[in-house]
Amino acid sequence: DLNKLVADLQKPPAPPQAGGNDPNAGLMKVGMTAPDISLPGPDGKVHTLSKLRGKIVLIDFWASWCGPCRRANPHVVEMYKKYKSKGFEVFSVSLDRPNGKADWVAAIKQDGLLWDNHVSDLKFWDCEPAGLYGVRSIPKTFLLGKDGKIVAVDPRDGLETELQKVL
Repeated sequence: DLNKLVADLQKPPAPPQAGGNDPNAGLMKVGMTAPDISLPGPDGKVHTLSKLRGKIVLIDFWASWCGPCRRANPHVVEMYKKYKSKGFEVFSVSLDRPNGKADWVAAIKQDGLLWDNHVSDLKFWDCEPAGLYGVRSIPKTFLLGKDGKIVAVDPRDGLETELQKVL
């Protein structure tokens, strides 16, 4: 019926899905300075990306509800444990839903995400840093050099190789 068709056409487009893999989707490219991110952690304390300058930082866009993200977490934890003493840090940005704080906090604990920098505005796909970075699917990661410039986009499988290049 016509009214249903009109209603369907007026709906906003569906948000991107977790696990997508469009290499052209991101706005951020290798060599660019990573835009600053400043958001609250689970305890309400604000964490700021630029305060980690001088370290090698993996920005990790993920969410508790994202299966591929959760499956990738053990590898990130392994790399963190192995390279933390050499100046490697992880800055996790969660795309959890507005009512998803408990799930987010539980996922951090369940997956053993040991680092301090966990942030989220709990705005799901409207997460401001995700928009800034052109994140249209998760997991999405950016590896930053000590100068805050992007040295690799989505280095998940080759994370250790990329870390060894910059550490």
